[in-house]
Amino acid sequence: MTAPLLVLAWGNLSRGDDALGPLCLAALREQLPENLKAQVEFLEDYQLQIEHALDLIGRQRVLFIDASLNCAAPFEVTGLQAAQDASFTTHALSPQALLQVYQDMQGEPPPPCTLLAIRGEAFELGEPPSKAALANLEHARAWTSQWLLKAS
Repeated sequence: MTAPLLVLAWGNLSRGDDALGPLCLAALREQLPENLKAQVEFLEDYQLQIEHALDLIGRQRVLFIDASLNCAAPFEVTGLQAAQDASFTTHALSPQALLQVYQDMQGEPPPPCTLLAIRGEAFELGEPPSKAALANLEHARAWTSQWLLKAS
């Protein structure tokens, strides 16, 4: 059985603040109330791939989580729509391009999808997440907990 909610985070734990997505996912997984465990699936990867379109099948809602240099601190939440963009031909997709792959493959719009972009500052290889990014992460995690509770 497919869980109705999907939380899909990506980033590299070895690149400073790029770890924010996976770190948020790990915290959510640890703190998930027992009554929600059957309703939520957590997926983590280094980047979005075409194959992730299959993970959207049968979902009621999807939350994408990533670190961002371009969003306001502590985080930004954006509703996503399917759109083909330049990332479609690269090795990593934008969330919008992934939704377009889903729509093309399934012949129907994707489930409601939201992007949680957590403000990061330093993405250097081998560095730990910055103090500012970890503070932003805590705010984002609190928001995401509320997003998950809408399921119950």
